Amino acid sequence: MSDVDDQRASLNRIIESARQLGVEMDEEEALQWLTAIASMQTETDVVVDEEVGVYGHRVTMLDFSPKRLAHFRAIGKLVEFEDQPGVVETALALSGSAAQSKIQSYPGDADYFERVNIIADTREESCRILGEIMREKALSTLKGGTYQLIEVKLGSYPCNVLRDDRLHTAGSPISWSATDVEAGEIQGTGDDSDPLTLKWEDAAQDPGWCKLDWVIADPASGTLGNASNMLDVTWEAPDGTITPLDGYLDPYFQEVYLEVESVPIFSKLVKHVSSDALDDYVTQLGYEVQKYVSKDPLNYGKAAKRMYNIFRLSGSYAEAAFIRELFDEPTTLLYQIHSLIRTIDDAALPGSSISLSQILAHTDQLILQVVDALEGEHETEIVRHLLRLRSGLSQRGEQEGPSGAAEAARAEVINIVNNFFYEKLTAMPTIKAYIEQQAAQ
Repeated sequence: MSDVDDQRASLNRIIESARQLGVEMDEEEALQWLTAIASMQTETDVVVDEEVGVYGHRVTMLDFSPKRLAHFRAIGKLVEFEDQPGVVETALALSGSAAQSKIQSYPGDADYFERVNIIADTREESCRILGEIMREKALSTLKGGTYQLIEVKLGSYPCNVLRDDRLHTAGSPISWSATDVEAGEIQGTGDDSDPLTLKWEDAAQDPGWCKLDWVIADPASGTLGNASNMLDVTWEAPDGTITPLDGYLDPYFQEVYLEVESVPIFSKLVKHVSSDALDDYVTQLGYEVQKYVSKDPLNYGKAAKRMYNIFRLSGSYAEAAFIRELFDEPTTLLYQIHSLIRTIDDAALPGSSISLSQILAHTDQLILQVVDALEGEHETEIVRHLLRLRSGLSQRGEQEGPSGAAEAARAEVINIVNNFFYEKLTAMPTIKAYIEQQAAQ
């Protein structure tokens, strides 16, 4: 029996088990996906869709739908960094659920990943340029009628720092609010209890995790969402040597790149990705699964997303096909709602440019989605919290951080999501065994 036949036999067993669990799997579609992903093992690593102008890893491209490509490209114009000939080269991609839009009927945030290659004589100069372009991007997108900058990650704390009554340990990422970015510095207290000033340009010299986050509004649909851009920054020296500024060149197993014009830059950079990158990536995802299934707060939704990537990249295709179907179940809409409740609080912070009418319209959409997805006590409880949240939004100018109603609604939602994924995942013997193995480590 061939490997494909073995996989089909495994898939048939899982399809029957799924039916017993009330998960409707499209057998024909699942077999088509299984055949396609199995055949890709002998094909090129990266494929280009010339028709729509995107490219990515062969396995990732199986799960991408161009249906909302125009929408994601429009948001990309907000979050992307501009090329500077001879100085800055970029390649922007979708990542996360946005890159898996064919299987995730209820995608979460609009997550982007951008390769930023800086050509400079020295590492110090490349870090200075990075600091400049990140600050320019942040300042130029602080706020508008349909967007609001939430925070920027740049640099690491050089020592333990007490900031706004919260202790940040040495080496942890520095989060810059819009106000901090404008000031170009952060005030805190160091280990010696003396005042300490963290300068933007100093943080850029050891950039670490670089990421920008916004709240965005879609007036046409009346919804809000979060958009982020995580940067993988490299320095290209005069001799052509490529050096990741955070010490690690990220692999490309979850990204769909949005412009074929960036293929040369992508190709130049990924030549330096480790030959062990796929194994390392799967191992790292395993560590994340371990965290989400064994440590508080448990999150089986996030664990399922990572297990799907593990299984589809390591040959456990039947298990991947089952998890693929779970993302299309109505209950998984709550996974998105959990994130979007947080978005309401982000959009309602003092000084936000997102209008109250946009926030209220978004809240109404969430209430309707909960009513459509649930029934009984769960529906009543979540709607009650959302209505309480809605009634308090008119006092948003007095808010300082997440509201109690929002946090209560999020807690109720994530509890339902956890129970759903736990019940479905552990009902599959092979998946249950994998979860127990990770939890025991």
